[in-house]
Amino acid sequence: MAGALKSAVESDSGLPVSASAHNNARAEVRLAALRERIDRINDRLLALLTERARLALEIGHLKRANGTGVYQPLREQQIIEGLLQRNPGPLTADHIRRIFTEIISACRALERELRVAFLGPEYSYTHLAAMGRFGSSAQFVPADSIAGVFAAIDAGQADLGVVPVENSTEGSVTLTLDLLIDTPLQIVGELMLPVRHALLSLSGERGAIRKIIAHQQALGQCRNYLAANFPHCEQEAVASNSLAARMAAADPAAAAIASARAAQPYGLRVVADGIQDVAQNITRFLVIGREGVARSGADKTTLIFAVPEKVGALKEALTIFARNSINLSMIQSRPQRSRPWEYVFIVDLNGHRDDPPMRRALATLKRKALFLKVLGSYPEGRPPAD
Repeated sequence: MAGALKSAVESDSGLPVSASAHNNARAEVRLAALRERIDRINDRLLALLTERARLALEIGHLKRANGTGVYQPLREQQIIEGLLQRNPGPLTADHIRRIFTEIISACRALERELRVAFLGPEYSYTHLAAMGRFGSSAQFVPADSIAGVFAAIDAGQADLGVVPVENSTEGSVTLTLDLLIDTPLQIVGELMLPVRHALLSLSGERGAIRKIIAHQQALGQCRNYLAANFPHCEQEAVASNSLAARMAAADPAAAAIASARAAQPYGLRVVADGIQDVAQNITRFLVIGREGVARSGADKTTLIFAVPEKVGALKEALTIFARNSINLSMIQSRPQRSRPWEYVFIVDLNGHRDDPPMRRALATLKRKALFLKVLGSYPEGRPPAD
């Protein structure tokens, strides 16, 4: 009887009912007070965002009067970097970057909507990289090929473009390099995106898969996984991984390699996630446009040149950069399509073309090279944090 009485007057927590109810009531009062404070903060945030938007509109009028472009990567980078340095937490650097990228994107759109071409369809890795840089208030223009991104800018259908250029495991995207050589467009920025591949299909059942569809680089990045888990499946290379997702959505026997974020928009299920062979799989993307960008203080210059066919000619060219204390971070060769078995060299250098040491080096190289073209000077992209 005593035990029954005790259980009747105690809550599940072991406290008397009156004490438990009192604690619950105190928690509810505290919760209501905190929510009221958040509501007041939200009102202050809205007022500050409204003031910021009005200032952005005024800046937009001044830019138009001065003929200045709406996209100012140096200024946007300075804003984000300054906020990251002053961030006291508990929001992480990634939180701050994403929040203020969207704020900047919305305010920029009030000045003028920025049109950004990308290798599509939507939810390709290029699309995800572009959204991460320009925010969701930009107008994103899908292209069905890398050449289509260049063509969209050239035709005035887009202000900027985002194209893949290099993967940490599969190497260079040669078509991007060839188009940079052949067109007047310039590199104005770079992005680094961690690539986490997922296998997507309509049913999500492994046993139903007869064909794997993906971009050639994605197939290469997952070759060991595919060999171990789907050795008898046909593989089909297509222009982008989001196109692969679209094709898999129309074929119950097919699976696509793409971002897991592409599953829901295309009505697919995740068969497996994180299927890339190398965990630290990062793709480098370039932002391309018609106009160059100013120095940021942490820049990279990409150029292409050819040297005479003689012993020591390449070494002599590279020594020019060493003499001017310019670090060379990447070099690769590409065949000259008009002259078989002869090559041009593409290099990445630390510094901006307007820096005095770089100007001296380029002037000297121009005198010695058969051909020289600066593909762009732009703020150096930062690798993603671990």
